[in-house]
This record gives sequence, C-alpha cells and structure tokens, in this order.
Amino acid sequence: MELQGICYKMHAGLKQPIVTDQQTCKANVEYKFVLDRAEIDIPFTLGQEVEIEWTGNIYCVSCGNKTPKSYAQGHCFKCFKTKASCDLCIMKPETCHYHLGTCRQDSFAHEVCFQPHIVYLANSSALKVGITRFGQMPTRWLDQGATQALPFLKVGSRRLSGQLEILFGTQVADKTDWRKLLKGEAEPLDLLEVRERLLEEFAPKIQTIREEFSQNIEFNETVELLENELPREFAYPVDHYPEKIKSHNLDKTPIIRGVLQGIKGQYLILDTGVINIRKYSGYQLKLRAN
Repeated sequence: MELQGICYKMHAGLKQPIVTDQQTCKANVEYKFVLDRAEIDIPFTLGQEVEIEWTGNIYCVSCGNKTPKSYAQGHCFKCFKTKASCDLCIMKPETCHYHLGTCRQDSFAHEVCFQPHIVYLANSSALKVGITRFGQMPTRWLDQGATQALPFLKVGSRRLSGQLEILFGTQVADKTDWRKLLKGEAEPLDLLEVRERLLEEFAPKIQTIREEFSQNIEFNETVELLENELPREFAYPVDHYPEKIKSHNLDKTPIIRGVLQGIKGQYLILDTGVINIRKYSGYQLKLRAN
C-alpha cells in the first residue's frame, strides 16, 4: 500500500468513551494522518514495517506555492515574513503588539488572539505550565504528548494568557523535554495540589495582572478560575519506548524505514529512530507499509 500527499501535522483525538472517576478523566489517544488537508486513517499498525519518503517537493501551507525551503513549519519565505501566524508573538504571546497598532493582520488578531484562552498544567516529560485557545483542548495537550493535563484559568486574550504563563514560569517549566517524552511515561503528579499551591502563592500578582488588563474596554480580557475542572489522563498507542533517542531527518535522508513501535505527541516512534511529523508540514511525502 502506498499513499502520497502534502503532509500536515497529525490529527490527535480521544477514543470514546472517556472513563471518568471522581478525581480524573481518562481517555485513550488515536491519530489520523493529514495528507493534502484530508484526514486519513493511519496506514500503519504497531509492529508493522513502514517507509516514509520525501519526494523533494515542499509547498507552502499558507499560499500553496512551491518553495525551496520551509520556514515556521511549512511556510514559504514571503508568508513567513508577512503572516501574523508566523510572527514572534505566536511563540511568545506575552510580546503581542496588537495594542501598539503593529499587528500584521487585524483579522487574525480577532480570530485567534482575542479569543478565550486557558492557562494549564501538564505532565509530558515533567510538570509544565502552558497556554492554548479554549477550543484547542485537548488537541494542544495531545500534540505535546502530555499524559496528564489540568486547565485552571480561563482568560480573555492571548497576551493576557502569556503574561500569566510568564508569571507561573518562574516556578514551573514552560517547555517539554522531547527526548524524555519519547523515553517513557512521566511519573504521575498531583496536578490539583500543584494548582492550589500556585494560585495561593501568586494570588496578589494575579490580581495585579487582572486589574491591569481590565482597563482595556475594547476586549473582554477577564481572568476566570476554573475551580471545577478535573485532571485529564491520556494513554498513547505505544508498544515500546526507545532506550536511546535517534531523530530521523528527511532533509538529510529522504527515505527512512523502520518498524512502528508507537505514536506520541507528533512523533512516530520507529525501531530505527523517531520522526516529528509536524516538522515536515508542507513536505510532499510517500507513505508505504510492508
């Protein structure tokens, strides 16, 4: 069997039903490939030998034009320099500059940056704090390979969520160690206890930020405590984790082969190494299963 198409990040979802007890919501994760913007069932099964080939072609995920090089996960250079989705504030939301009148795309700000966001705790390789749009739950956690997650604040803008992430980041990491992520499951954490500790410790500073942003009457930049949320737990389709991490690079080796041992985050885990599918957004790939 062979499939060919322009690659986008895998779609991660939850199998139903979600098992819920009084303390935690639990669910299994399932994946679909996205080729030419269409979701398809993963054409491989765990334990199967697979082959991934890059044809040498890259197409911009924004404008669709062919490009010799990919920028910001699949953009051509022109889109990289002009699209708001490629601006620095996407990676560092606390640097949002819409209020300064310098946003690249006003429509993007209204569709993305001034939508409700959450501040969350997650456990991927270890405890971390992060932010995402309200509608991106649980996608954001699954893309990061989190085995546990807990949303605990809902806010009115991306910049506000970024300010709170920076605040909590003085005590909790805001990055995931992808190598540890792919070596096994993280030790379980009591996210409810961590939430209470952080909210108590930072209560005065949270209030200061809340008052600062409440002065912006153009947008509803509020801070809401999600006190009734329960931790989520996620189980990924992995048969075996590698002892040592080797990362495949299609730019250097256009054809890779290996036995599929698992999928976690945006990574395929092969017995020959791991590959970050999201990294190759815009690449035209051929997928084969033996």
